[in-house]
Amino acid sequence: MINIRPVSDLRNKYPEIEKLVLNEDEAIYLTKNGYGSMVVMSLEKYSKLISNAEYNEYIEYELDKADKESENPNAKYYTHEEMKQMARRIIDET
Repeated sequence: MINIRPVSDLRNKYPEIEKLVLNEDEAIYLTKNGYGSMVVMSLEKYSKLISNAEYNEYIEYELDKADKESENPNAKYYTHEEMKQMARRIIDET
């Protein structure tokens, strides 16, 4: 469940916010004057989020490389059947 609180709760109800963030592993969305202001989360949750972002950057980089390679007019493409046959040969050789 999304937990939305006014930013004043950070000052007035810090122990409650801390408990939710650390023990319940929830992110708390804080609002100021009715608009989203910031998110409070545990260091562990933040670390996971960052490592996922780094992984996503790696995937984007690899996809960009594949896009560039696909633009090469001399690139060799294989059909699904050809790929299955090559994989079967490799498996049979081991």
